[in-house]
Amino acid sequence: MHFLDAWSALSLFDLVRLLAPLGFLAVGTFLPGAAVARVAALGVAAGVPFLKELAAPPWVVAGWTALWLFVAWRAVGRRDPAPRPIRSPGGVVESGAVGILLGLALLALLIAGVARQDMSPEDSRRASYGCMFLGLGLLHLMLRGNLRRAAIGLAALGLGLEVLDGAARAAALPGAATGGAWVLFAASLAIALVMRVAVGRERHARSARVRDAHDLHD
Repeated sequence: MHFLDAWSALSLFDLVRLLAPLGFLAVGTFLPGAAVARVAALGVAAGVPFLKELAAPPWVVAGWTALWLFVAWRAVGRRDPAPRPIRSPGGVVESGAVGILLGLALLALLIAGVARQDMSPEDSRRASYGCMFLGLGLLHLMLRGNLRRAAIGLAALGLGLEVLDGAARAAALPGAATGGAWVLFAASLAIALVMRVAVGRERHARSARVRDAHDLHD
């Protein structure tokens, strides 16, 4: 039960420090709306400087904060028209339910895999924390059918990988130096590419929604 002890032993401040970014990300994942997406990204950006679990140099932490601020700025387009009734509401609900079930199942598998490992409480907590970001990032990509909103999911995946990278280095080489910025660079590149595609779709199709893609014709 050392996995549960790793979380129950935290102080109230540490619990708030760790769970607040996840809470904002969960709100942005399950609730629709441009304003919700922006508030969620801003909430995560505000919590990143307090995540010592990143085990990264200060300039990398500052880079993650800046990336989330960029996502909050660009996650909402100048015009976000209401989606057209392309398919029946029943199909939307069905696909959303399947996405939620798959995402939660994957998140449970990741956390269960971490819980079975023989790691110290701190390493176990950090690894499970990174898996939570990965799970919510995947859920966001599956549930929110907008290319601009996909930047939030990609940023969450990158942040989770950053936490897991720090946990892996700490478990393999205790006292090792902090890592580089390869995860931050990869996440920034992916977000830049998806934003470029979103801008192109808004210019030519007047919408960055993925569900409108089949309306385009050669």
